[in-house]
Amino acid sequence: MPEGDTVWRAARRLNEALADQPIIGAELRWPGLSTADLRGMRTLEVVSRGKHLLHRLDAGLTLHSHLRMEGRWQVEATEGLANRRLANPQLRAWVSTARWTALGLRLGRLHLLATREEGRLVGHLGPDVLGTDWDAAEAAGRLAASPSTIGSALLDQSNLAGVGTLYASEALFLERLSPWSPAASLAGAQVSQVVDRVYRLLNINRHNAIQSTTGVQRHGMTTYVHGRSGRPCRRCGEAVRVSTLGEPPQDRAFFYCPTCQGGLAAGDDGRRQRPLGSSPRS
Repeated sequence: MPEGDTVWRAARRLNEALADQPIIGAELRWPGLSTADLRGMRTLEVVSRGKHLLHRLDAGLTLHSHLRMEGRWQVEATEGLANRRLANPQLRAWVSTARWTALGLRLGRLHLLATREEGRLVGHLGPDVLGTDWDAAEAAGRLAASPSTIGSALLDQSNLAGVGTLYASEALFLERLSPWSPAASLAGAQVSQVVDRVYRLLNINRHNAIQSTTGVQRHGMTTYVHGRSGRPCRRCGEAVRVSTLGEPPQDRAFFYCPTCQGGLAAGDDGRRQRPLGSSPRS
């Protein structure tokens, strides 16, 4: 699932292409929305809220989308846009101005609602790490009060919005904390340091097309532990591992170094793990 920095960049790209321009064509290929007519409306702004996109229109409406695992918005020139592009079965929505067309592919969620009612969809979110409402102290307080592990608490968007498994894994590795430690067991300073680390990582990467927590953008060098199970830890040299965090159906694959982060996860049998993408013989 895209992290908050990816969604922030998508919002900025859509806003630059569509803001202040009249919509000359649009189609929402979604149950209950297929008859909506947005033509003649103007885009006021497109903003991100955590992992949500809010496309606000001058008619007092908001087109809300969530990318989920595979969704994305892309912008193409309206002039010369081939009909085959609009016939793509993966296209869930498109919005055109005279110059640019935004194409929503494989979107996970799509709503059209009154702007004043946006809270129904995003009101439950905690402080947005990349938003104007960012409040580090509030986010730290919510994490510290969570009954979950610190890994699960970081992924809970009601604590702070915009963090996914990549930044949660990387932040906890950098702070030498086990993702499976109860959030309430951590000292206040530790929680605050995790929040600060998460903010710094997302804030830096909001401006980068290639996400990197190491400062290196070369392929295979962008992360410390995320996506690196079976490979040597960049800090201690022991093998990075992946294990399940949380309860089904909300469980996630979480990467960590047991040597640097306090031992094996509960349920991790310690058997050798091959690098992701490798064959059984490699």
